[in-house]
Amino acid sequence: MTMESIGLAPSTLVFIVLGLTLAAFMWGRFRYDLVALAALLGSVMLGLVPSDEAFKGFGHPAVITVAAVLVISRGFERSGVVDIIANQVLKVGERLLLQLLVLVGTVVVLSGVMNNVGALALLLPVAMRLAREHNTSPSLLLMPLAFGSLLGGLTTLIGTPPNIIIATYRGNITGENFGMFSFTPVGIAVALAGLVFIVLVGWRLTPKRSGQASTEEMFDTANYLVELKVSEESKANGLTLQQLHDELEETIPVLAVVREDNRRAGYSFHGVLREGDILLLEAGPDELKLLEDKVGLSAIAEPEEDEKDSDEADSENGASQPSDERQPVDTEGLQLIEAVVRNDSMMVNRSVRQLRLNQQFGLHLVAVARDGGRLKQRLRDIRFQTGDVLLLQGSENEIADSLATLGCLPLANRELHLGQPRKLALSIGIFALAIIAMLFDLLPAAVAMSSAALISLLIGVLPLREGYQAIDGPVIVLLAAMLPVGEALETSGGAEIIADALLRFGVEWPIIVSLAGLFMLSMLLSNVVNNAAAALLMAPIAASLASGFDVSLDPFLMIVAVSASCAFLTPIGHQSNTLVLGPGGYQFGDYWKLGLPLSLVVMVVAIPAILWAWPL
Repeated sequence: MTMESIGLAPSTLVFIVLGLTLAAFMWGRFRYDLVALAALLGSVMLGLVPSDEAFKGFGHPAVITVAAVLVISRGFERSGVVDIIANQVLKVGERLLLQLLVLVGTVVVLSGVMNNVGALALLLPVAMRLAREHNTSPSLLLMPLAFGSLLGGLTTLIGTPPNIIIATYRGNITGENFGMFSFTPVGIAVALAGLVFIVLVGWRLTPKRSGQASTEEMFDTANYLVELKVSEESKANGLTLQQLHDELEETIPVLAVVREDNRRAGYSFHGVLREGDILLLEAGPDELKLLEDKVGLSAIAEPEEDEKDSDEADSENGASQPSDERQPVDTEGLQLIEAVVRNDSMMVNRSVRQLRLNQQFGLHLVAVARDGGRLKQRLRDIRFQTGDVLLLQGSENEIADSLATLGCLPLANRELHLGQPRKLALSIGIFALAIIAMLFDLLPAAVAMSSAALISLLIGVLPLREGYQAIDGPVIVLLAAMLPVGEALETSGGAEIIADALLRFGVEWPIIVSLAGLFMLSMLLSNVVNNAAAALLMAPIAASLASGFDVSLDPFLMIVAVSASCAFLTPIGHQSNTLVLGPGGYQFGDYWKLGLPLSLVVMVVAIPAILWAWPL
């Protein structure tokens, strides 16, 4: 099938492909990397992208640089560079404004030298801990923290994928890429303006969600922990826990099995249940009825007040208490942990059974919270979504590895591991050498960053397995697939058509008005698609617009670089926004309340700063 057989102009076909792609991005039914790959293959079949160039994006310098930066960022985390900073952040005190200043300021700085999602992921548990220790609603901290990670990414070449894409695009046109710190003058001005606005005014625009600062409040765990006794007549008598789950056709996590005052955690109990065993599990009224009807397990009756008084008197007189009137099981040490589902998690759109959480990862799912409240439906029926907060139980020695493999970020209070001083110094030194090589044009960005990532792996700063895990596969596929599609927008004449429309609109106005229009168009696009995809699509339009005005290309490309990272209006525009959706208890419509005024502040500061740093 070719363009000639369809009878449509190439530009028309490109607009159709892009329209369907954007609609699929907004729908969200399929992951964005699959949508991008479908757009690429569709473009090849329509003749918009030559078949021999379809997959050249996987070797594109921008894609390689992004992958290398992700590996280097994980090396920083592993060596303890960021944990040292986080350890100091925890000493900030009770004043909310000071907490915001330190948290957002720290993530702004970190996002300039590492991937902004990685910087947020490292400070998110710190923010949750601050909220819990000082009884603050995390919703007041997490959205500003997420937006700060986006602002910090504007300050350097490696801070965010759109900067890398724009720098590489400039190199393709002019023969010279933007450098490591070409974005810094504008980026710092915008980041400082955004930081001041968030700390002094913006946080007041975020919704205050009550009752989100602790596991117990979010999941109401204490109200659902129950003790069930295995009687002689119970069908559960003689079953293993796996057989019990099979009988129930439901995954109801058994947190512990108590036998003759010896308690075993559910994940480590592999024997069969016997008469007199006490099961501690997390269940609501529906689950309790299911347990009693199907396997004959019933809750241990609480003694009446009169009986308690009588028992206390008997105890004081030396009488022993009946064995059935035992103290409730102590839940301390059951190794419960909260974790949030990341964008790149293998859990997204899958259920407990499909993932085989218990068998394959040794994890019991206790509860799921979404949009700030616990889900009441059966655990086996829940298909996980990005931003879901999970309450999990697992082995203390293995739970960290299991969460990393699943793509979940732990939110519970964690000990900060400061790493080894030697690896810490090596990590900083390797990164510094890569920056120097880029500054003095000794090596291109892709080669310098790839070399730094390789050396980090070779000398053991980061284990090879973690290096591969650090590379965000969906983002890499998105970039590699959309690069040829973006080029098709340019080669088909589609970018020129859009630029001509903007030129006709702005012909009676100063050029700054067209720059503002380009900024708003790119910013709106970044809020419904990945910011990297927005930069890929808007770069050729910016180039055509600059050519139409017969002015320098640089300010137009800088407009796209800044605006493509301003995804402040929705939780789906950037991974950082999605990552705080569940822990903060936010709703979809909460983001624009802070995001809209922040976007206006960024635009008002960015356009003059760009024209000053990069004159027309």
